Amino acid sequence: MLESVGSLTGSPWIYAVVALSVLLDVFLPVLPSGVLVITAATAAAAGSTTATATASVEAAAGRVPHEVPSLLVLVLCAATASVLGDLVAYRLAWRGGDRLDRAIARSRKLTKAQERLGTALSRGGGALVVIARFAPAGRSVVSLGAGAAHRKVMEFLPWSALAGVAWAGYSVGLGYFGGAWLGASWIGAAISVLALFAAGALAAYVMRRPRQTPAPEPAS
Repeated sequence: MLESVGSLTGSPWIYAVVALSVLLDVFLPVLPSGVLVITAATAAAAGSTTATATASVEAAAGRVPHEVPSLLVLVLCAATASVLGDLVAYRLAWRGGDRLDRAIARSRKLTKAQERLGTALSRGGGALVVIARFAPAGRSVVSLGAGAAHRKVMEFLPWSALAGVAWAGYSVGLGYFGGAWLGASWIGAAISVLALFAAGALAAYVMRRPRQTPAPEPAS
């Protein structure tokens, strides 16, 4: 699997492709941005163990040495693109006006998410923003909900940045350690992707779980 995308992961274009995919998946959650980040990190793990030998062989053959993606740059690209995408969705929802409000009102899921997000941010806790970044389409729901509810940008932005760094670091870490322990094979990449999906399923469960309200005190 990794051999088929080796030319991409071995060029600087991988950073642009990762950034664009992460930026757009707030609007198109079907984009495999997480899989792409994991694949690039897996290639980095596999390439770092053979970079010296490969460079020597390619240099002797007169070819340009195969470059290994930088893990730090991958994290920075993915995290930055995540925050920028969140802000774009936030601003579009902020300016959406009555049409977007009516669309959210027709969706029970969006309405509940917007109410929970508003309560969390008003209380100074934005852990929901971080959790939603791992859930399928959760990032879209939270970013649009924050904008539609006209939450202050400084209530939303720090949590969006933390969510982007956490998600990017987790995805790159999965790809790197999966590649280092299992090698640059489809098995290592598949296990890393499954771990990413497991985190997404857990985050979705936490988001859907109804909040418990305290029982009323008995009358004396």
